[in-house]
Amino acid sequence: MSEVSSTVSSVIVDYHAGEALAACIDSLHENGVRDIVVVENGDEGSTPPALEGREVTLVTPRINLGYGRGVNRGVAATKKLSFVLVSNPDVVLHEHSVARMGAYLEANPDVGIVGPQILRTDGSIYPSQRVFPNFWLAGLHALLSPFWPTNPATRRYRLPRRDGTVDWVSGACFMVRRDVFEIVGGFDERYFMFAEDMALCWQIRKAGWSVATVTSAEVTHVEGLSRSRAPRAMIIAHHRSALRFEWQTSRGFRRLLAPLASVVLGLRLFVVLVTGRYN
Repeated sequence: MSEVSSTVSSVIVDYHAGEALAACIDSLHENGVRDIVVVENGDEGSTPPALEGREVTLVTPRINLGYGRGVNRGVAATKKLSFVLVSNPDVVLHEHSVARMGAYLEANPDVGIVGPQILRTDGSIYPSQRVFPNFWLAGLHALLSPFWPTNPATRRYRLPRRDGTVDWVSGACFMVRRDVFEIVGGFDERYFMFAEDMALCWQIRKAGWSVATVTSAEVTHVEGLSRSRAPRAMIIAHHRSALRFEWQTSRGFRRLLAPLASVVLGLRLFVVLVTGRYN
């Protein structure tokens, strides 16, 4: 499986991740990935210290592009290899994780994008394989999760599964076929932060490919490292992106309910900002 890694380019969008970024790059090198592009979304000059002695290509837009736009710029700077691995800077990829995701894509030509099993630093499983929420599921999850994180709607939304197709996978770490990424136009750049991964998987499935997860490929994610620099702005961006996805994808009767979804998300945003409960 080590040969698979030679067909993989990697893109990391950095926002003041520091030592975590260095650990991420090292784990990619240990997995055999050599074509690594880092996009500096933070202050100019904030990324290079973590790159010292490491073979990577640095893209410096000199502004914060947002996650999706940053990834798109990074992909454009990679070599034209078959697969693109996108990762947050605070992710460490375990041994063989890249090869296992690549091997899965090679063995399943109908799958356009695949995600690994994401673990928290304490070893618990992060719910990275999720379903597209219908109106009622999304509404109950939005209203209940700040006070009752394990409510039935949230558990359904974050449904864990074994290897196989899912609705969407987390943008914290995934591997996508380059041709599929290009066919759907990459990330939708109207999303600054959050829900861009859900929108990407929506477009990939709409174009005829499946979305899958490989639980034998494991990574560890230090959640919210970059987000902690601007928590209030990130909370607002999260709710704005969730609302954009609802308006973008809702059809028929659900489209008529979209204004109500706006009210629900607005109420949730108010509660989260006032109480600090964010799940």
